Amino acid sequence: MSEKVLKIGLIGLGRSGRNIHGNLLAKLPELYRITAAADSLEDRRKLAEEEYGCTTYADWRDMAKQEELDLIVNASPSHQHVPITLELLNAGHNVLCEKPLARTTEEIDSLIEASERSGKLLAAFQQSRYNPAFTQVRKVIESGVLGRIVQIDFTSSGFARRWDWQTLQSNNGGNLLNTGPHPVDQALQLFGGEEMPEVVCVMDRANTFGDAEDYVKLLLKGEGRPTIDLEISSCSVFPRDAFVVHGTNGGLRGNGQKLEWKYFKPEEAPEQKLEREPLMTPEGRPAYCSEQLTWHTGSWQESLPEDRTTFEYMTEELYRMLYRTLVNGEPLEITPQQVRRQMAVMEECRRQNPQIYKEQVQV
Repeated sequence: MSEKVLKIGLIGLGRSGRNIHGNLLAKLPELYRITAAADSLEDRRKLAEEEYGCTTYADWRDMAKQEELDLIVNASPSHQHVPITLELLNAGHNVLCEKPLARTTEEIDSLIEASERSGKLLAAFQQSRYNPAFTQVRKVIESGVLGRIVQIDFTSSGFARRWDWQTLQSNNGGNLLNTGPHPVDQALQLFGGEEMPEVVCVMDRANTFGDAEDYVKLLLKGEGRPTIDLEISSCSVFPRDAFVVHGTNGGLRGNGQKLEWKYFKPEEAPEQKLEREPLMTPEGRPAYCSEQLTWHTGSWQESLPEDRTTFEYMTEELYRMLYRTLVNGEPLEITPQQVRRQMAVMEECRRQNPQIYKEQVQV
């Protein structure tokens, strides 16, 4: 058993609060105990009492005032993330907030300021940073075998029609804010640095019944950085590989279950030099550049236990990281400042697509 079990308060007991956070936390009794939960729906509160043995509240403010909690998980609807998190930080609570953490950089700045003023933790639920396939992609890139990385493709696409609350701009819906925080976080990690990349973005409404986008094509560029091609589409019947890496010595492709990479070693390659005149065969006929490279290959396959999903693994890793931060004082591995850069990219995407996000147009 751990030296300390942290007391958790859950705000929201829906698809996120119960199905993701509650169910995972219940499997980590050595680290966390769900002490209290808040939801406006009575049937959800009764279920939480049965499943977690916790105290429940109809109003999250009552829970925050009456319970002694080490961490409050804000799994409220997306458009309520900022006001609730801000109020909790100002009241002196540590907060883990579901994605999207906010809608604008100005909102994130207000949260960061409140966190620094109160001395309380502000964390974002960006668990895909711990995706095993993404971790392996980073390892291969950092090994250097692929050479200089020229381009990285991220694809999080499929075919789906959607008509729920997360299709509305007023609810901070749409593919960019709903799905985007995960691949944008991964993309910026591999883009590197801390500066704002150059952004080119096209958005569209394809199969959505709401007013927010469900198609996003995003390019991130920067001097000395790989070009990032990121796609989040709800009209892709034949989606591509989730990860594709283009390097000067080779490449990588694959998805969350399987990756493969192929590369040559420059020291093993034939020595070549630039020929300014047309190439000719020994017989004097026109020729193309042709050489034999020795190719090396590698592969990776997810090896989690059968009873453990990738999503559960990522969520558990994030909560274990949070525990180390709260109990041992270790630094956050996913910081609000990193999330702020994500939000700056998303703001620029909306600015470039006034046909959908008219309020972002600067006069």
